[in-house]
Amino acid sequence: MSEHSLRSRRLSLSAAVVAAVAALFGTVVDAEAPPRPARWSLPLPYQGEARQVITVVAPEPTATSATLTAWQREPTGWSPALGPVRADVGTDGVGPASEAVARTPAGVWQLTEAFGSLPSNGTRLPYRRIDTADWWVSDTRSPHYNTHVRCAPGTCPFDEDSGENLGRVGPAYQHAVVLDYNRDPVLPGAGSAFFLHVSQGRPTAGCVAVPGADLDALMRWLDPAAQPVIAIGVAGTPGPRSTIG
Repeated sequence: MSEHSLRSRRLSLSAAVVAAVAALFGTVVDAEAPPRPARWSLPLPYQGEARQVITVVAPEPTATSATLTAWQREPTGWSPALGPVRADVGTDGVGPASEAVARTPAGVWQLTEAFGSLPSNGTRLPYRRIDTADWWVSDTRSPHYNTHVRCAPGTCPFDEDSGENLGRVGPAYQHAVVLDYNRDPVLPGAGSAFFLHVSQGRPTAGCVAVPGADLDALMRWLDPAAQPVIAIGVAGTPGPRSTIG
């Protein structure tokens, strides 16, 4: 065999070895590469601009418990941030709300403020410490309907029997977040005083309730700059229509 032929054969063999090693290491690198982050879809329809969404999904319209999950919008889509956890909802289930029924309002509602009988748990939402002078008005004849009012019991400018004295509720309102339902505009009789609060282990009058430790984690996670909302609906239905950011 000529020296030229031998050199060509060696070069060909070397190229083959290099290709095989490259293929082998390429396979190893691919095998050890971190998996791509999973892409999640929200369990309820939402088309707004919020970067934080809490979903509350009931298995059927008459259910008195639901599944709550907090979601964070990432560059690749939605990612679960907290939960899922069990949540108590209204005695009359989830759907259209009013003063006449104990139903949790289906829809998408902003989460803009918080309150509680205890000091703030570190939430970044505007927080109000409540006592027995704090009320949420459910008097449909009052211009203060579905708003917070401070007044000493017996002196309030509305029917106190049709209002909720927040400071007298007890452990349920140790911490709570206001659902911006029926607040702008306010429709008398469409329902009032809907909150995300501490569970008492039973259905609510229309609020959403979770264990205190879970609520504390949710409230610390909520960021006003992310325009957080809560989406409430029933599994397997078209769900709430998003009308807000």
